[in-house]
Amino acid sequence: MAGIENLTLSHFRSHRRAEMQLDGRPVALFGANGAGKTNILEAVSLLSPGRGLRRAMAEDLARRPEALGWKITARFGAGASAALQDLATWAEPGRSRDVRINGKAATQSALAQVVRMVWLVPAMDRLWIEGAEGRRRFLDRLTLSLAPDHADLALAYEKAMRERNRLLKDQITDPGWYQALEARMAASGAGLMANRRHAVARLMAAQNAGQSAFPTADLVLIGPQADPMPMSEADLATALAESRRRDLAAGRSLTGPHRADLGAIFRAKGMPAAQCSTGEQKALLIALLLANARALWQDTGTAPILLLDEVAAHLDSNRRAALYDELLGLGAQAFMTGTGAELFDSLAGQAQYFEVVDQEGLSTVLEKDGT
Repeated sequence: MAGIENLTLSHFRSHRRAEMQLDGRPVALFGANGAGKTNILEAVSLLSPGRGLRRAMAEDLARRPEALGWKITARFGAGASAALQDLATWAEPGRSRDVRINGKAATQSALAQVVRMVWLVPAMDRLWIEGAEGRRRFLDRLTLSLAPDHADLALAYEKAMRERNRLLKDQITDPGWYQALEARMAASGAGLMANRRHAVARLMAAQNAGQSAFPTADLVLIGPQADPMPMSEADLATALAESRRRDLAAGRSLTGPHRADLGAIFRAKGMPAAQCSTGEQKALLIALLLANARALWQDTGTAPILLLDEVAAHLDSNRRAALYDELLGLGAQAFMTGTGAELFDSLAGQAQYFEVVDQEGLSTVLEKDGT
């Protein structure tokens, strides 16, 4: 099985030091609320580009009161890339985080080339009924696992957009100031949208081809208020130029991939996801993560690392067992949390069990017999 063989946390959140020896099977983390289970998932999430599953700033991750900085190291077996042996990321006080891949300094975006990872956290339970930003981030995380250049394209687009927004806030009207920035936004933005379209197509194909206990979600990319979203570089450049007057009034860019949204329909009921029950909405999210894992396995021969925080919430025992069966069938290394070991009973003998205990603000990780 692929994945992390050794995970070490140093002065990270509630963990002064934690070390886990892993064998590629699913990982069941259980313990009381506040014990530090999600902190372990967050640490793993920082082995991929971005600010992790809580979107925290680097300085907020250091254990208090020491505030010495933090470090996460991982050694890999047959991982997402044959070239990947070990990975480290850390931040010293007052500095942004550093990354090393196989002992060599690297950028955060380089992580996407060697580790494929997706996650589901309780904050996403309202994904289908809240604003588009959360759905966009969710789609981009799935897209990143399927198209590793997505991180670099996002950085290029956001940098050009920040510069354009600065001009808009300063009420600059000279077209010459905008043309080069809009050309950069259009080029990188078209790449972003192409990657998103590819991801949606792969997710749909994987759902249609797979046998799953979870419902199928029909997906569509849309713009604000369900307007069509410009897709090509030329269309994006035109849309940005035509939107300058409106953008000047708003003081920010109102057109482009940063305004895209993901629509979903519960196929069996023909019902928008936002109108489904809480349990159905959760099931649709799980279905998309499993479809992503199947698509990636088909494309690369390896499933992504899955981080599933409190995944048992809103799932009955039959659905939990079905989820675990699918994870085992994929050979995925999934890190899952729950308040009690009994939530993972149907994984007995097929997963590693760790109890996370809080002792006066210090988290301790204890491996348990899962047979």
